Amino acid sequence: MEISKSYIINFKGYNFSSHVDMDLLENIENFETRDDDVFIITYPKSGTVWAQQLLSLIYFEEHRNGTENLETIYRVPFFEYSRYQIDIENRPSPRLFASHIPYYLAPKNLKNKKTKVIYIYRNPKDVLVSYFYFSNWVKVHEPTDTIEHYMEKFLDGKVVGSLWFDHIRGWYEHKHDFNILFMMYEDMKKDLRSSVLKMCSFLQKELSEEDMDAVVNQATFENMKSLPQANYTNIIKSQVGMRHQDGHFMRKGTIGDWKHHLTVEQSERFDRIFQRKMKGVPLEFIWD
Repeated sequence: MEISKSYIINFKGYNFSSHVDMDLLENIENFETRDDDVFIITYPKSGTVWAQQLLSLIYFEEHRNGTENLETIYRVPFFEYSRYQIDIENRPSPRLFASHIPYYLAPKNLKNKKTKVIYIYRNPKDVLVSYFYFSNWVKVHEPTDTIEHYMEKFLDGKVVGSLWFDHIRGWYEHKHDFNILFMMYEDMKKDLRSSVLKMCSFLQKELSEEDMDAVVNQATFENMKSLPQANYTNIIKSQVGMRHQDGHFMRKGTIGDWKHHLTVEQSERFDRIFQRKMKGVPLEFIWD
């Protein structure tokens, strides 16, 4: 299946959305990181927006208490996408970024073992389903008529983000090159408070019980879905564009939604590929 060049730009073997910052990509190896930078790394549809909200709540008191009304994407901008006109190089410290980059495109200074990286991963069947709906909703992604056809593209790596298996294996197998914390989306769903505590410990951020309560409460899926600043509603409407009104950036956020979409045959085929591609990677996965 051919990829429309109007939707995808392939740079050094990795598929980016067409609105990627090419100037940054051409010089990404030499991007100057700072010791107190924080990078959230994800494969698309694996909890990126959730992580942006969590970082915003942990780092910015004005975000926790609602005294400053600012889109989350301006607090934790996407590293490789500059459509929001953010000067990432000259931002005040600590700089917080979200990114989908593969390990081999990471700035070389990210291997200084001081800059912090949080990698959030999610079971890939739910990623596939979420990505299918998202790609059919926003104009910057190529639409697909059926989940079966999308699964073909996903398993061939012919989507923005390339092959899921390569992305997670790459970061995991090179984890010793980075100051990195791996967090599972499903763990965060099942016990958000413990996950926030784990994140804060890694970030060396101490929060009072009151602040911790505020972070956990405002980072629930239900509260984020009703908060335009946190769920990209305004950005999608004003800058990205939708194919139809029947959609949300935050659609369900549940565990195991794939069971409502994949046939037994599709699921079993996925399992066989997963077992082969993820052999030797001891990361835990929760499927329902």
